[in-house]
Amino acid sequence: MAAAPIAIVSAMHEELAAVLDLLPDERKVVVAGREFWQGHLHGHEVVAVLARIGKVAAATTAAVLAERFEVGRVVFTGVAGGLGPGVQVGDVVVASEFLQHDMDASPIFPRHEVPLYGRSRFAADADLAAALCEAARSALPQARVHRGLVVSGDRFVSTTAEARVLQAELPDALAVEMEGAAFAQVCHDFGLPFAAVRTISDRADDAAHGDFLEFIRTVASPHSAAIVETLLRNLPRS
Repeated sequence: MAAAPIAIVSAMHEELAAVLDLLPDERKVVVAGREFWQGHLHGHEVVAVLARIGKVAAATTAAVLAERFEVGRVVFTGVAGGLGPGVQVGDVVVASEFLQHDMDASPIFPRHEVPLYGRSRFAADADLAAALCEAARSALPQARVHRGLVVSGDRFVSTTAEARVLQAELPDALAVEMEGAAFAQVCHDFGLPFAAVRTISDRADDAAHGDFLEFIRTVASPHSAAIVETLLRNLPRS
């Protein structure tokens, strides 16, 4: 029996471009207004897709991957803002768990807890996250690789004041982005292994307005391609 496809996901065109360049035989399928690229890489069947930005777009994409494409594992790659001490621009963060920093159904539920789930944090798949860490360290020996909590919200955090609030509320958070926690929740619902790796593009502070897209093209996108290729080269095919 053939192994289920592996999904490779990014939020922006610039983040996914270098990954698509790796696929020698991709073909496009359009579902829910998204282009899903089916192909192969290092013996694995792959579905690559642009999730778009934000938690709702991420959740839609995750559900389609599970239901329509019946993927067996999901890997998210892209950029994030650094929050944790020592997490600097150009570093790589592999998530061990995810949390929605803007989830607040209090006083009915505790702040950050997802209603009716009894939890605020969703764990990454331990084996897949470990494989991503190994791939990142192997592919990018010059980069520092961190592993820990990544938080998500429907806001591009780009002021020092906002970053400090998050650091005070969630002192173990290493990075902030806009999709991972939504993917983690949907993958939890479907029983799908999920992991994510992010290149740090800024410190989510007043300096975060630099040439963001240029950083993605020249640094983050090559990082994503190198990590994904190394991951799939080393990942068992069953």
